[in-house]
Amino acid sequence: MLQLFRQTPKKKDVLRFLYLNIYSFLIVCAGILTLAIPFYLLTKWVLVLQVIIAIKLFMISGRLFSSWEHKNREIDILTKRNEKEIRYETFEIFMKAPCGRLVVHQVLHNLNRQEEYKVLLKLQKPLLKRLQDNCTQTKTVIFINEEKT
Repeated sequence: MLQLFRQTPKKKDVLRFLYLNIYSFLIVCAGILTLAIPFYLLTKWVLVLQVIIAIKLFMISGRLFSSWEHKNREIDILTKRNEKEIRYETFEIFMKAPCGRLVVHQVLHNLNRQEEYKVLLKLQKPLLKRLQDNCTQTKTVIFINEEKT
């Protein structure tokens, strides 16, 4: 029979979606709480500020929710790359952000190697060093139709 509609998601897929998007749900809750607190009783301008903050939080959570396909693709790629042997350098970029660490947890769970997460945490640079590396100045040189002399 011709299938006109997508199959219903499996329980495992729903749980994976909830787990990988936990920070998105937390940000949505923060946006709702921002609107629920009655600061508008102080002054009406605070209401405008509350609405702006809530919209910004909802936009951030929307971007995180929209990265669902990308997260699944990355999980599949990382799982295939690390099936035979764990290559720690493939996880380096994901260990920098909380959402990325959830992806790492999921990959290690798929590989049944959850104990490797402790090793990845030890290999991670300290927070101050990471901030320092991310805040260094870089010099960009652009050449248009000429060579450097």
